[in-house]
Amino acid sequence: MKKEWDEHNYSENFKFVHQYGEKLLDLITVPAGSFVVDLGCGNGTLSAKLAEKYTVLGIDMSPEMLRKAKQDHPNIRFLCDDACGFSLEKKADAVFSNAVFHWIENQDKLIENIAENLKSGGELVFEFGGKGCADTVHQALGKAFAEYGYEYRMDFNFRSIGEFAPLLERHGFQVEYARLYGRPTPQNGENGLQNWINMFVTSAFNGVAAKDKEQIIQRAAELCRPLLFKNGVWYVDYVRLLMKAVKIERV
Repeated sequence: MKKEWDEHNYSENFKFVHQYGEKLLDLITVPAGSFVVDLGCGNGTLSAKLAEKYTVLGIDMSPEMLRKAKQDHPNIRFLCDDACGFSLEKKADAVFSNAVFHWIENQDKLIENIAENLKSGGELVFEFGGKGCADTVHQALGKAFAEYGYEYRMDFNFRSIGEFAPLLERHGFQVEYARLYGRPTPQNGENGLQNWINMFVTSAFNGVAAKDKEQIIQRAAELCRPLLFKNGVWYVDYVRLLMKAVKIERV
């Protein structure tokens, strides 16, 4: 999915994305100095963490995000390309990805392309939205859209372990670790949920009048408040799918 990003808003108000992602780095066990791709690197924050130990290439489709990444991390190489279509001159020792795969419609092509650009024995470590992620929010949006005469179509491609592990195996990976878990995630400010919807739920509002969009978001927040607003803080009911897989060596 091609998505335009408000890089400044993302970096200021949604830092939790890369902060939670830091824990994934410990699952990468290739030797220091290895070539690691940060796929869907965004503003490069986790690329910089990886670069403390590895030779890193950050890949992202967003020119806005890459401008920030290059500005903040001039010593790291970044490439504007599609996760399903990038091609490396030298195959990677590991591919890392945080909070990206749920944006990609053709996940089969995604994993096929990663496999083509990863060495035999190379590691794939990733986390993205798992089945049921933000379900309360999406159900509320569905109701709010209907109340205003629209149909809600969710932007995301969330998966379970049972759905994603066979896809990895089909493309020559062996799954070493898999965890699907809930992670209620606090949002900034009294309009935290509304801001989250504005940042992440975009294509669903294509064709929706501007005045209706604002009212739909407010109505969705009203519906979510009993479950997601606690002690003055908005939460989004995240579910994450965390996996590590190794590309099987072929004779």
